[in-house]
Amino acid sequence: MRTLNYLLLAVRDPLKSAELYSKLLGREPVEKSRTFVLYVLPTGLKIGLWLADEVKPAPKPAGGIEISFSEESKDAVLATYAAWTRLGLEVVQEPTEMDFGFTFVVEDPGGHRLRPFVLANNPR
Repeated sequence: MRTLNYLLLAVRDPLKSAELYSKLLGREPVEKSRTFVLYVLPTGLKIGLWLADEVKPAPKPAGGIEISFSEESKDAVLATYAAWTRLGLEVVQEPTEMDFGFTFVVEDPGGHRLRPFVLANNPR
């Protein structure tokens, strides 16, 4: 059986992106160079930030990926919104109720979307 445990994001500047992702993920990368940065999360998920000019075969334009983060409550989503907007991330969707739950969306400097959410049926 295959396991999805690795996301590679083509980025314009891995070290600059790492400055942001270290804050968002609350951890430092396990590998860091001019062309590649790697995070390993407690769940085992790995997130790689790869210099777009070095990816072979060449990637589609940087950006366009959406990474979602499960939150425990609506209050947690709002706290994340406050923290991330203080980091200067571009808000592309203000906090809002949607069919699936409460969410917002920001973009990282590479144009990748970040979506924290809490499911509508979450009892908290």
